Amino acid sequence: MVKKIIIGLFILLICIQFIQAPKNISGDIKNDIATKYPMPDTVKLIFNKACADCHSNKTNYPWYASIQPVAYWLNDHIVDGKRHFNINEFASYRIGKQHKKLVECMDEVKEGEMPLSSYTLVHKEARLTAAEKAIILNWCQRILDTIETNYPSDSLKTKGPEKNTQSK
Repeated sequence: MVKKIIIGLFILLICIQFIQAPKNISGDIKNDIATKYPMPDTVKLIFNKACADCHSNKTNYPWYASIQPVAYWLNDHIVDGKRHFNINEFASYRIGKQHKKLVECMDEVKEGEMPLSSYTLVHKEARLTAAEKAIILNWCQRILDTIETNYPSDSLKTKGPEKNTQSK
C-alpha cells in the first residue's frame, strides 16, 4: 500500500511539471515610480538586487523556478509582493495610495521585514546593509516630503480598503 502511494505521488509530481505557473516578465514600466519621482542610481542598484524580483513587473527567475510546485510558490510570493508595492505601477496609484505605500515601505525596511528572510536565505546578495537601508529610507522620505508639500493633507488619506487594479 505504501509503495503504491509513493508511486502515485511520484507520477503526480511528474505530471504537474507540465502545468507551469505564469511568469512575471512583462517589464512594463510606463507607470514606473521614476516617471514621477527621481530615482538615483544608488537606489536603483539596491532595488534591483533586493526588491525587484517581487516588487516590479519583471522577475529574474532562478533555475529552480520551472520546477513544480516551487514555481507556484514563487508566483504566489511575486503576486503578493506586487499587490503590496509595485514600483513599475507606482505612478498609476492615487496620491493617497502612493503616500501610504511609501510609509509602509519605510516601515518594512526599518523593521527588517523586507526583503523577506526566505528570499535572502537563497539570495544572500539581497540582504540590506545599514547603509543601504539608510539610502532607501532617505529616498522614500524625500518622495514623501515632495508629496506632502505638493498635495493637501486630506488627499493623502486613503479612502477605505485599497482595491488591486493590477492584472495578474
